[in-house]
Amino acid sequence: MNTIVAIFIGGGLGSVARFYTGKWMQLLIPGTFPYGTLASNSISSLILGVFLGATLLNGSTDSSWRYFIAIGFCGGYSTFSTFTAETFELLKSDLVAVAIGNIAVNLIATLILFGAGIWLGKQL
Repeated sequence: MNTIVAIFIGGGLGSVARFYTGKWMQLLIPGTFPYGTLASNSISSLILGVFLGATLLNGSTDSSWRYFIAIGFCGGYSTFSTFTAETFELLKSDLVAVAIGNIAVNLIATLILFGAGIWLGKQL
């Protein structure tokens, strides 16, 4: 598969998945905390960890899949810019404790899930 096409398709699918994850989380847990972004960043970190653990760290991957999954899908599904904008809005709304919690939970969750993904991927 062409590199650009792989990234394009993966990124499009990841972006659509992020959109629906955000909508679903807002219905599931309404409120001011950005659960949708937390969910998409966390799930993306897990997926990337599993992929890297199963393939790249063992030196056994087709580069088209790497572009499709790692750069495309996970890049489209995760979102640092939205995380930053939502945290900024929380700060602007004087929800400082919620903003700090958002930063802490995103960082901790994504690191733990990425590490768990690496471990899971190595088991495959």
